[in-house]
Amino acid sequence: MNQNDQQAYDRGTSLFSPDGRIYQVEYAREAVKRGAPSLGIRTAEGVVLAAQRRTSSSLMEGDSIEKLHKLDDYLGAASAGHVADARRLIDGARTGAQRNRLRYGEPVGVETLTKTLSDEIQETTQIGGTRPFGAALLVAGMDGGKPDSEPRLFQTDPSGAPQEWRAVAIGSGRDDIQEFLEAEWSDELTIDDGVEVAVRALLETDDELDAASVTVATVTADGYRSVPEDDIESVLDDYAPESDDDSEDGE
Repeated sequence: MNQNDQQAYDRGTSLFSPDGRIYQVEYAREAVKRGAPSLGIRTAEGVVLAAQRRTSSSLMEGDSIEKLHKLDDYLGAASAGHVADARRLIDGARTGAQRNRLRYGEPVGVETLTKTLSDEIQETTQIGGTRPFGAALLVAGMDGGKPDSEPRLFQTDPSGAPQEWRAVAIGSGRDDIQEFLEAEWSDELTIDDGVEVAVRALLETDDELDAASVTVATVTADGYRSVPEDDIESVLDDYAPESDDDSEDGE
């Protein structure tokens, strides 16, 4: 295929190239890879969501960068990629969760909500005049009522394909983080263990992390909860590599 032919397929979101590719979807996946990393870890007690917040200036308020989102009392999400696209999907997820409560009087299932979002994402790959969402989401929550609620963790990407995971990362440095998660995950992880593993996983791509640039949340039978910055700082103190300045001070 020559360059002019490829450019023709680049312009359409609803056209397959002769080798079976949809280039705009692939470009949207690249947008996700450029975003700050987010990850999810399913444990026996619930799900941990964690993300790195990157500021473009020292004058920017880090709290204004939303990477983790409460969708419902027992549902949360993490995002990576194009921020505005992620916000649009998060708003849709919250609306879907509220609609289910009003219509059926019960919380929406994690898988049901993920597949509804995935259907919306997939439609953009078939309709002319639109572009795919340049964001990926991790959707985490508890299915079923107490005390038999079950933790679930799903990922959806710009193609609209939902997948269930035990632990997964999205965004930049995804391969390094995923390799770490594959080595550290086990069925016996508690929710506190999951928080520790999540923060350590983010250190795989940035060993100069500080607590202000990391946000962590848990979804358990007690609901969605943000992890205090002091708890994140404690993990970083234990596992972050010592800087050269610290080594010199100790000599």
